[in-house]
Amino acid sequence: MPFGGRQRVCASRPGTSTANHRTLTDPIVSTKESLSQDDVFELLSSARRRYVLYLLREADEPMKLTELASQVAAWEYDTDVDDLTEQERKRVYVSLYQTHIPHLHDAGVVAYDKDTGMVALEPNAKAVDNYLETPESGISWEWVYLALAATSAVLLTLTVLDFLFFEAVSESAIAIVILAAFLIAAVAHTISRMQAKQGVPSELKKRL
Repeated sequence: MPFGGRQRVCASRPGTSTANHRTLTDPIVSTKESLSQDDVFELLSSARRRYVLYLLREADEPMKLTELASQVAAWEYDTDVDDLTEQERKRVYVSLYQTHIPHLHDAGVVAYDKDTGMVALEPNAKAVDNYLETPESGISWEWVYLALAATSAVLLTLTVLDFLFFEAVSESAIAIVILAAFLIAAVAHTISRMQAKQGVPSELKKRL
């Protein structure tokens, strides 16, 4: 085994059987115990390395190098994985195998087991994530829009019925308030989605 040591058994995704668990041999501990800001920026300077890190974070489990290479190639050639030529797959695979995966491994960001062809995130990947991700807002936007709709219905009903002080408010004024509220919510929602994409490679944001 190229990295030596014990085996790590990675938990499968919900709904999968234990027979489908993926395993990865623990690598030798990298001499790179921590990453400086310059280290991180240098690692992220390559689109292919950004793609690999994004795929591994999304999978939340080890992936085969061949799978990584195929998806990276599909993004680079702007096509589906099934439509890639053998040459396109090979070109990206060789690049990852010879250059990018070793570079990420030396930085303690990923581990690669040549026996199984599996790649997994290592502890230093968290340091890279800190430069990519922003905390999620935690807002359930469907409930925001539902609440706005319910409030709008109530306001319009009270205005039509001239209930209490609503008799002094025109229906057009209420409509303007409602439209403004939905506009503000839409802008806030858009900003929230843009922030949530912070961990996505810039080249992929337009595809999501």
